[in-house]
Amino acid sequence: MKKIILILVIVAITIACKSEDYVQITPETYNILSLGDSYTKGQGVCETCGYPAQLKDSLVTKFNSEDSFNLKVIAETGWTTTNLINGIENENLTNTYDLVTLLIGVNNQFQSRPFSLFEEEFPELVNTTVEFAKGKKENVIIISIPDYSNTGFGQATGGPVITEELTAYNTYINNYCNANNLNFIDAQSLIFVAQTNPELIASDNLHPSELAYSNLVKQLLPLAYDILLE
Repeated sequence: MKKIILILVIVAITIACKSEDYVQITPETYNILSLGDSYTKGQGVCETCGYPAQLKDSLVTKFNSEDSFNLKVIAETGWTTTNLINGIENENLTNTYDLVTLLIGVNNQFQSRPFSLFEEEFPELVNTTVEFAKGKKENVIIISIPDYSNTGFGQATGGPVITEELTAYNTYINNYCNANNLNFIDAQSLIFVAQTNPELIASDNLHPSELAYSNLVKQLLPLAYDILLE
């Protein structure tokens, strides 16, 4: 009789332990939105070689296999802040994104738009990204403008002047992010050494290559991961 009781106790303990070890995992869905221009679209590289797609793919490896990731990109080559504002208005977006990235301004500089226009429209775009990020500015990542002055195209269209002007834009972006407690990633030097490191440039001799975007994703990934874990 004692042996039977002992066996029953052991079975009960075993079942209890197995029940505690089994934890049902609920699949999560993460929505990512990337806003910008050619740097966000990934001009000059394959459809999945730009930084938004590479970032999504990198995040997938860090979460449960049951989780899913949805990526929406609103970006076109040549877009200024004005174009991006209009492009967003043409989309039916909801305020349900877990992570939103913003990289804009290079075409304001290239098209010689008034700097005052950027000072007016950049904050508007930031406020819009925060709205899309469930109203949480901590879910937003602002990326500075890559300096294209040392690409073949850049050398032929301004060189040092491009650096001077983009530095002014990026200083404004950085200061704005600091003043408003926004996440900021510095990508100004992403392709600045392209003259001596041609592997960082796409075949159009202007935009970042897949490798360059991979380097940017290495900067973005720890922050993006922490944001999605919150």
